Amino acid sequence: MQTEKILQPAERSPIANIKALNYKDFGRGKSFLDQTTASDKIIQQCALVDLTNLARVGFRGTDSAAYLQNLGYQLPETANTAVQQSNGEWLARLSATEYLILGTLNDFGVHVTDIEQNWQMTEQGNYLLPRQDSHAWLQISGQYIVDVMAKLCGVDLSPAAFISGQVAQTSVARINCIVINASTDIPKFYMLCDRASALYLWHVILDAMTEFEGQVVGVNTLI
Repeated sequence: MQTEKILQPAERSPIANIKALNYKDFGRGKSFLDQTTASDKIIQQCALVDLTNLARVGFRGTDSAAYLQNLGYQLPETANTAVQQSNGEWLARLSATEYLILGTLNDFGVHVTDIEQNWQMTEQGNYLLPRQDSHAWLQISGQYIVDVMAKLCGVDLSPAAFISGQVAQTSVARINCIVINASTDIPKFYMLCDRASALYLWHVILDAMTEFEGQVVGVNTLI
């Protein structure tokens, strides 16, 4: 008798509670914002996208650096910096012994998900920090992102003070937030905040973007 494979339901982002937004299943049990009206001009100018369902995971401990190196990761040299990996993932160092891996849309986070699922407790000082259910993940991109963030954050995030690969653990719109400058070909910030505050932060960012004609985009514009 053949057993039918049961597919797990796609993860749901808090931003998906906005009925006007369209989410579509991508990858392995992942649901992402899919907006068909966005253009390359918007991406370059000022765009907001929800990456909450893209895999991420943290590790902390005196042996975490060695563990990640054994997995092939290039480590940031100092705290509050991040390095983009050859496969498109980002590895951020949040303290002397704490790291955060951010998945990539190249595989819709499958690699990072597998790393989390394959981790096992050992005698080594390397402890898993699940981040999928604790944090939401938003991305803002385009030439006006510094102006937008200046309305919401007291930290100087200008290119002269906050270069690509730097991390700021700060307050954005009075919410504790990890801001990562993930700029490559275009200016781009990742923002990770408490999942319960994600919907509030989403609306605050949209309001701040209005002056610069910013728009919501889907992951379909990024892949």
